[in-house]
Amino acid sequence: MDPEAKKKALRKIVHGVYVIGVRGEGKLNAFTATWVSQVSFEPPLVMIAVRKASISHQMIEQSKVFVINLLASGQKLLAQHFLKPAHLGGDKLEGIPHRLGVTEAPILQEAAAYLECRVREIHTGGDHSIVIGEVIEAGVQQDVEPLTLKETGWQYGG
Repeated sequence: MDPEAKKKALRKIVHGVYVIGVRGEGKLNAFTATWVSQVSFEPPLVMIAVRKASISHQMIEQSKVFVINLLASGQKLLAQHFLKPAHLGGDKLEGIPHRLGVTEAPILQEAAAYLECRVREIHTGGDHSIVIGEVIEAGVQQDVEPLTLKETGWQYGG
């Protein structure tokens, strides 16, 4: 396989940009994600891919909940804020308006919409796990166009 062709082809998959809110062991965190998809209508299931070596992965395993904060077009700086790795004791949510949802995971006040999820399955493989969650609560805070990876100029994948 031509590694450059593989990388180029994989980067043509269209992605949105999201901030995933998590909680665990009395702490909150959030991270930017692009590997998100709906996988079932009934029950309503979504999947996110989470780096296995991350603090957020550990928090999801412990709490069995997460929130997908769907960002609006033009919110690149908000997404960029959550790209930084979390360090134990650090608080990426400090100064970012948010509230706790029914799962007690953080919902960003500036997010266009959100999906609160309870973990149904975690599939490990490669450097990311696929986390499938059942949507138990949802809200639309602004009816606007979503932020996409193409709009940011970033590349993730391949």
